[in-house]
Amino acid sequence: MNPDFSPSLFSFEQALLEELKQLEVVEIPAGQVVLKENEYIKVIPIVLEGSIKLRKLDPTGREIIFYHIEAGESCILSITSCLNNRESQAEAIIEKKTRMIIVEASRVRNWMDEFSSWRQFVVKLYYSRMADLMTLVDLVVFKSVDSRLIRHLKDHAVNNELETTHQQLAGELGTAREVISRLLKQMENENLISLERGKIKLIKPL
Repeated sequence: MNPDFSPSLFSFEQALLEELKQLEVVEIPAGQVVLKENEYIKVIPIVLEGSIKLRKLDPTGREIIFYHIEAGESCILSITSCLNNRESQAEAIIEKKTRMIIVEASRVRNWMDEFSSWRQFVVKLYYSRMADLMTLVDLVVFKSVDSRLIRHLKDHAVNNELETTHQQLAGELGTAREVISRLLKQMENENLISLERGKIKLIKPL
């Protein structure tokens, strides 16, 4: 039994939890690629702590992030590729030091038949990632949203602070809250702003 496993993260049947407890837990540092594009899926991750981002790179090296895999989640692209014996259409890279369970592809297929809680877990992941991708499409189609957001922050910040919510910003800019949240998170990752509950702090000139 693996002492590093955290069963409280999951709502699985006891039999499935017992299987998970027996599997290897690995810790991988930030920056390491754990899945390359066009590879066949041999294992899938179940994240216990940390974060993995699923991305696609263009020939110039620019990236587009499809979604992040956080604690208590897995990679729906890896699962569906595994179930259909298809190559991965993106690559996964460790965003911050991550502990995760490594699950062989054969187990993933068997669990779909054996455990209703696993099927529910996969369906919930699929719905969540579809929402992420729809938000991404919105961002790509309405590229001007980011420039409008930056302008709004600059115009309304007082002493480099702005008291507002993501929903309020979305309403003012005429877009979805998820779009604003993704843009703000990207800006925070670039150390341009700091996000607090109901407040945005400008760290660097926008």
